[in-house]
Amino acid sequence: MTETLADPSAEAGSPTFSGLGLPNSILASLKSLGYKEPTPIQTEAIPPLLAGRDLLGQASTGTGKTAAFALPALVRVDAHETSGAPSVLILVPTRELAVQVQNAIHEYARGSGASVLAVFGGQPIGRQLGPLKRGVDIVVATPGRALDHIRRKSLRTDQLQILVLDEADEMLDMGFAEELEAILEGTPESRQTMLFSATMPARIAKIARQHMNDPVRIEISREAVAQGESPRIRQTAYFVPRNHKAAALGRVLDMERPESAIVFCRTRYEVDQLAESLGSRGYRADSLHGGMDQQQRDRVMARLRSGSTELLVATDVAARGLDVDQLTHVFNYGLPTGAEQYVHRIGRVGRAGRTGIAITIVEPREKRHIKAIQRLTKLPVSVEVLPTVEDLKKKRLKDTESALVEILEKPDADGAELAPYRSVIESLSSGFEPAAVAAAALKLAHETRAQPVDESEIPPPGAGPNSGGPRGKAGNYGKGKGGKGNRGKQDSDRTRLFFSLGSSASVTPRDLFGAIANEGGISGRDIGAIEVKENFSLVDVPSSSARDVIKSMRNSRIKGRKATIRLERF
Repeated sequence: MTETLADPSAEAGSPTFSGLGLPNSILASLKSLGYKEPTPIQTEAIPPLLAGRDLLGQASTGTGKTAAFALPALVRVDAHETSGAPSVLILVPTRELAVQVQNAIHEYARGSGASVLAVFGGQPIGRQLGPLKRGVDIVVATPGRALDHIRRKSLRTDQLQILVLDEADEMLDMGFAEELEAILEGTPESRQTMLFSATMPARIAKIARQHMNDPVRIEISREAVAQGESPRIRQTAYFVPRNHKAAALGRVLDMERPESAIVFCRTRYEVDQLAESLGSRGYRADSLHGGMDQQQRDRVMARLRSGSTELLVATDVAARGLDVDQLTHVFNYGLPTGAEQYVHRIGRVGRAGRTGIAITIVEPREKRHIKAIQRLTKLPVSVEVLPTVEDLKKKRLKDTESALVEILEKPDADGAELAPYRSVIESLSSGFEPAAVAAAALKLAHETRAQPVDESEIPPPGAGPNSGGPRGKAGNYGKGKGGKGNRGKQDSDRTRLFFSLGSSASVTPRDLFGAIANEGGISGRDIGAIEVKENFSLVDVPSSSARDVIKSMRNSRIKGRKATIRLERF
């Protein structure tokens, strides 16, 4: 992971780490690493953290948060007399981020003697017990594995001086609320607490009130775009009928031809299906999701970083914490469940001054969600018309033309490289017009280098009775008793409800349909599409009845379990 840090020799007037109060030992390490000036969050966070204050920091991915909490923590570690128990515990949402933070701290700690260890699920716990028993200064851990070690008494928290929650909103979204609460309750009240998050929902504010001592609040807004300049992330959306989403994504990929990209999906099943579909179109696509073990995930990431994979099809959880320099595009195969998660997704590109492109394939009923995203990002999302077959053919012919121009503009274009081909042209020109010979050669070159074009046109949104997508497929309630729910309209008069139970709780579309029809206060014919995901479900109901359904089902149980029911968050 690359951090933008300060070089103590920076020019006058520029912020430097030496001006922030860091000791010479750390400054020497930073100088040896050749880093530049500190980022805004580092400049604002380090002084109060060195003074021992709790801190609540809001900043997006890629702003230098790791150094903002790691450097002050290393100062405390350096002054801490080791007792075998760690003095710093850093909690992060994923194993990938744990490894990145560990590697970054290892770089910053050169010469200090401080030791750091990452512990996370997916790795045999026995491999982590030895280093913990011998003693480390800093532990970077995912919440679940940290709590496992605490309960085994292999991770002591009685000597903690610093507790860091990095990407706290993501840990809560991933369902780690109970683990975080248990860890916070079991650490010394005298600890210094640092909480960093890209967004600040009410749940984060609650943690701050209950577990932090008069924290300093820092908010680093996204860098403003100067008038007349383009934003670093170009955001585009295409409205597409549900049953044409895969074809639409393929069309856009064929037009964009990204060098390296992530395609985000909601579920493991969707990831595997889409990766297979993209592979059949000629793309080098790999899957990444929570059902894969660490060895599989490492192989996938190695292929992506080496360039042998051009598309990574992933769930939000699996892709969390990834920092791949060569990424040019992020594709949303449909919108995530919250606008904040969209911000996390597109943060994979446009980092540290790089430019990037974020493209979303959107169902017509999700139009209002695009407006919510624009409000949150404060950047425009351009809604465009999906390219046609003719557009794609023109694009590919233009690409062939560009390839020919590149050959013709080479310094030796008139020399030995083209000599064998000139003799063929001269021979053919004796019996054919030179322009016809050139056109035939271009046709042959174009057909040789270009993949076949799918001639099927994709209908615009609203064209035809099934434009909202086929019911009874992909988790939607379709046939059998209660099938009248298929008559629910798929338009702007409908609202999507979120249920906190999914397939992991053995919930099926039929269960949800029956519960809503029996207890939700609406007719079965008014229940629209039902999508059952792994940990939650989504149900379309008439907008006029949405809040009544929530109220009527407040105390209901589905498959014997109580569900949280709310409007889908956007």
